[in-house]
Parts: sequence; structure tokens; C-alpha cells
Amino acid sequence: MTRAVMRSIVVSIAGIGVAGQVAAGVLLVAAVLALAGMHGPLAFAHKRLKGHELWLAFAVASFATAGSLFFSEVAHFPPCLLCWYERFCMYPLSILTLVVAVAGWHRAGRWLLPVPIVGAGLSTYHVLIENGLAPQWRDCILSAPGGCALKWINEFGYVTIPTLALTGFVLIIAFLLFDSAELRYQEHTDEGVVQGAG
Repeated sequence: MTRAVMRSIVVSIAGIGVAGQVAAGVLLVAAVLALAGMHGPLAFAHKRLKGHELWLAFAVASFATAGSLFFSEVAHFPPCLLCWYERFCMYPLSILTLVVAVAGWHRAGRWLLPVPIVGAGLSTYHVLIENGLAPQWRDCILSAPGGCALKWINEFGYVTIPTLALTGFVLIIAFLLFDSAELRYQEHTDEGVVQGAG
């Protein structure tokens, strides 16, 4: 693979990551507005995602898994210790979200939430290390060339591999929360407690 092709793939992955960050930001703003009493944007997003939340979580986890394998196996960026921990959280999600989506086990979606939450915490710490805002463990320094602080990619001035991982985990958390909220909404509607969305 030529350097030009490799570069275009890296930029494309980073661009998809930025799109994911925009989507996560929109969902976050909608959630904050709902907490402030403006339920319209969140209800709109809720209706658009209805029934697809687990599949979207699967798509994000699968893309993140494929991207990390591209970086290590094709681009030959050796994963550091924190990268491996983040992979331990992401890789199972690409299988588990598929299983619960195919089976339609909406209740199982909320049981998966601890995995991306831990992954997001690890990714956040990794981003802090990359930017010199947190110290590296000794094992981090020894785990790969440059340790956990080395930025193998740095697209658009801020998109690094841990930033992409964090984006993936945040989106998965959002979709699993939407799945859980959808379930609660149906339960309340069946009981006649709530007649409106959100």
C-alpha cells in the first residue's frame, strides 16, 4: 500500500470520527435541552433512532474495531498498553451488540453499558496523557515506542487514535441509553402513565 493511499485512509477514518463527534454533540445538546424542559429535540432524535439503537451501537463498535486493526496490522502502529485496554472494551462490544440486536434483547443493551463507560474512561485518560495533562505509568512507557503519549496520527489538529476510541465509546453509550429509554417509554405507555415521547 502506497503512502498516499495510507494517508487517504487515515484522513477518511479521522473524518468519520469527526462526524461521530458532531453526532454525539448533537445528542448531548438535545439531552441538556431536555433537562432544561425543552423535550422537542430529544424526542425528535428518539423517534428517528427508534428500533435502530442496538444496530447503530453495533455499527460503531465494528467500525472502531476495524479501524484499530487497520492502524496496528496495516499501518503498523504498535498498540500501547492503554490501546490494548481500550481494545479489550471495544472488541467484545462488536460481538455483543450484534447478538443483542439480532435477538432484539433491548433489556440486554443496558447491561452492556458498563463496558463502553470503562472504555470511555480509559480513552479519556489516554487523551490526557497524549496532551501532557496526566502522567504515564511505567508500563505505558515500556509497552510501545513512545509509550502511550506518542500520537501516531494527529488529523485536523486534534484527532488521534485515543480520540477516535473515545468518540466510539461515547456514541455506543448514547445509543445504549437511547435503547434503554425507548424501553422505559414503552413500559410507561403500556401502563398508561406516559402518553407522550420522552
